[in-house]
Amino acid sequence: MKLYKFLLPLFAATSLFAEEGESVGYNSQGGFMQMMIMISIAMVFFYFILYRPEQKRRKKAETMRNAIKKGDRVTAMGIIGTIAQVKEQTVIVKMYKGGEIEFLKGAITDVQPQTEEKAETVEISSF
Repeated sequence: MKLYKFLLPLFAATSLFAEEGESVGYNSQGGFMQMMIMISIAMVFFYFILYRPEQKRRKKAETMRNAIKKGDRVTAMGIIGTIAQVKEQTVIVKMYKGGEIEFLKGAITDVQPQTEEKAETVEISSF
């Protein structure tokens, strides 16, 4: 409602300062084309500045989540742990003192893949 009150005087002032189209050589077709060009430029700007980087980030995160395997160290909602089991939609994360929590794969924000040295220590310590 407040936005409406702000825009009403703006539209009224625009109509006061507008002149006849014939007196300044302004035709409606040229004005329409100019408006369409400006809208096109704005759409291209929003695509390359906002949408495309977000789409790349989302695709990278999805690839990272699908590559999770047992033994990887992950961060999910600020909780750090090691993957104990990978299911279709969820993962079970083993935490510091042996507690386990099941998270959705979408909640995982960071994955640190298991290295060869850590893989050997995980296998040895699990027996």
